[in-house]
Amino acid sequence: MGLLRKRPATDGAKPVSLALQGGGAHGAFQWGVLDRLLEYGGLEIQSITAASAGAMNAVALVSGMIEGGPEGARTRLESFWKAVSQGSGGVFGENFMTRLATDWFTNSPAYSYLQTLQPAMSPYDFNPLNLNPLRDVLREQIDFKAIREQSPIDLFIAATAVRTSEAKLFHAAELTAEHILASACLPDVFQAVEIDGEPYWDGGYLANPPIWPLVECRARDVLMLLLNPLVSKGTPRSTAEIMDRLNEIGFNASVVAELRTIAVVQDLIKRGLLKAGAGYMTLRFHMIAADGRLGDLTLSSKANTGWSFLLDLKKRGREAADEWLKDHLAQVGSQSSVDLGKAFL
Repeated sequence: MGLLRKRPATDGAKPVSLALQGGGAHGAFQWGVLDRLLEYGGLEIQSITAASAGAMNAVALVSGMIEGGPEGARTRLESFWKAVSQGSGGVFGENFMTRLATDWFTNSPAYSYLQTLQPAMSPYDFNPLNLNPLRDVLREQIDFKAIREQSPIDLFIAATAVRTSEAKLFHAAELTAEHILASACLPDVFQAVEIDGEPYWDGGYLANPPIWPLVECRARDVLMLLLNPLVSKGTPRSTAEIMDRLNEIGFNASVVAELRTIAVVQDLIKRGLLKAGAGYMTLRFHMIAADGRLGDLTLSSKANTGWSFLLDLKKRGREAADEWLKDHLAQVGSQSSVDLGKAFL
């Protein structure tokens, strides 16, 4: 935790930490939330923990913040997502099949046949040159040198260590485009990203996003921006519905496990069975979740980088942030607006 910089809160602003979950192109929903919160201006973002698409939003926000404060962050976030939309495709894992996928084609037997072949092909086979369009977008859009040297926000970017099955955290002072590529590396689409000789996959497998680094941060309020719905409306029945729900459950598993552990610890503190301090610090939790906002979207839409789709997600995110500011802002600094015990115990 030696990289943490302790800062007084901006006058009148409430200090918070953000926890940004990954979710492919659905990260544009998170962009909308961040855009509205930055526009509001009453929160001081002191720390961000993030994985995958959340990591992209994190570095875009910080890079923009260095350039021009909250308005600079809003501008940089929009510029980043526009660059994603205007890129050559493949940023969030779409391949030649999904780029060809019209409604007619996806309903055809040919498309189903090609889908059955895809798992048999490794990215080392179909992408031997290890091309990754996100690399160019990140290098063009994000000032990593400025982040390393001037970041006003503590950053914790998660990746999965392939060899050791560990969640690896990268900090602001070391970040490059490669660290974000590692955090967003889907192993069935991209070759593992090697950093200092170690291969990494998407951080969402083990920390989506990591919560534990925030325990020792100055801000005691954590606002989680989740992209994978926690609750399903019904029982999935079709193959596509089952795969969609499995993806949501899988990428929620790590954060649910962490929140359950935190709920247990906080319950023990509340009951006097564990003394606060010495690493056991009480956090206040808040959440802007995908539930009720992204439930109509399918797994394949996480690869959709069409500008109109991204703008629709941004709109949904701004609306969700508006609702949260209206209903829960007053609780920041005083109490949790999410009952972890009720949700996870």
